[in-house]
Amino acid sequence: MTQNILLQRLEGVAALSVAIALYATVGASWWMFALLLFVPDVSMIGYWFGNQRGQMVYNIVHTYALPLFTALLGYSFGQPMVLSISLIWLAHIGMDRTLGYGLKEAQGFKFTHLGNL
Repeated sequence: MTQNILLQRLEGVAALSVAIALYATVGASWWMFALLLFVPDVSMIGYWFGNQRGQMVYNIVHTYALPLFTALLGYSFGQPMVLSISLIWLAHIGMDRTLGYGLKEAQGFKFTHLGNL
């Protein structure tokens, strides 16, 4: 494992840990956390339409930008449910990065920025 990959996996651990810690402070249901944790993986359906579409859909759902922005909106507008779902989403991405599931490359699902699966 290269140093860059190790650092990105550690970044995933940090994101996962912070998302869980913040989720605990929101007071939302841990059942909801468990039920929704793998929902972002539904984005793999994009691969039914080819590698390029699959990569695009999967990567959009698995970048930190959207859940961070959504969490900011939920927090800013006092919407704890939106904030909670965003934190679950962030936890999912952090978990994926920790386990080595990175953003997908154009060659197919098994090719990621963290190496091949």
